[in-house]
Amino acid sequence: MKLFTLAPSGAEAAKPTAAAVEPEVKKVTPPEGVVPEPPKITTPPKSETPTPASGPIPTTPPPIPPLPKGPMSSIPAESIKPMRATPLQAATVKLPPEDYAKGITGTRTEQRVKMNRMRQRIAQRLKDAQNTNAMLTTFNEIDMSNIAELRKTFGEAFQKKHGIKFGFMSAFVKAVAYALTDQPIVNAVIEGQDIVYRDYVDISVAVATPKGLVVPVLRNVESMNYLDIEKGIAALGEKARSGALAVEDMDGGTFTISNGGVFGSLFGTPIINPPQSAILGMHGIFDRPVARNGQVVIRPMMYVALTYDHRLIDGREAVTFLRKIKSAIEDPRTLLLGL
Repeated sequence: MKLFTLAPSGAEAAKPTAAAVEPEVKKVTPPEGVVPEPPKITTPPKSETPTPASGPIPTTPPPIPPLPKGPMSSIPAESIKPMRATPLQAATVKLPPEDYAKGITGTRTEQRVKMNRMRQRIAQRLKDAQNTNAMLTTFNEIDMSNIAELRKTFGEAFQKKHGIKFGFMSAFVKAVAYALTDQPIVNAVIEGQDIVYRDYVDISVAVATPKGLVVPVLRNVESMNYLDIEKGIAALGEKARSGALAVEDMDGGTFTISNGGVFGSLFGTPIINPPQSAILGMHGIFDRPVARNGQVVIRPMMYVALTYDHRLIDGREAVTFLRKIKSAIEDPRTLLLGL
């Protein structure tokens, strides 16, 4: 609301009055019980003044340093020895093996190969033997000193006369045939509800070939001597290595001999070759301390194992049969005397 003041006439009218300069302020009294708010005081913002740099601003560039008069240090050229560059090694690249059955190169690859018919047949027959026979194994050890002395004494003359070496295998085949004639039950076989006895000895000799294990049969061994056995084993081995074995060469057999000693085997339990009832496992010959006449001596010893079908062969016959082989090998004179 504006207030107007009446000015007097004359000189007083030219002078402004206080009421004209300052407006009238009406005082407002707050109601009872209400506390008036204090007036808000605002301060003007401070002016931002930059901080002056220390020292005066240079007007001329700094002086250029003097150039060096010579190198700080020097090495004579003749004192520097030339270094030979080392040839870089050729990068090795691993390739999968050409034949996975003969090598492992670490390339982490796999190859699936169909099992050949021979391996399938071997696997089937071995599994059938486990499922059919009540297999039990008995062990013994043989002192090879005397048979080794026999080979050393007459081996050269034997080879010179007959053109073939005298080996340990013929001695074991002859000893097995001798023991089978003494224990015919080991040479027998179960067929259904019957026991079939044979009055002949056909020994299957296990031979390892690149395609697998084959067991050609040496027939009528009971009537053979060392020379006949050596010739028969050599002929069968040559046919097996050349792949010329026929089915007739492996058919039949009343007993099997497996010689794992040629690969350095110390001990093992062979599996029966069906439909036979027993198998002899030969192993490596190693010098071992043994007791002889109250003294400890070093002798060439071999462990032998006989696995047999316990349905047909009792422990007495099996142990007697194995001890018969042991006696014939340790002292071949028992064969001549029929002991």
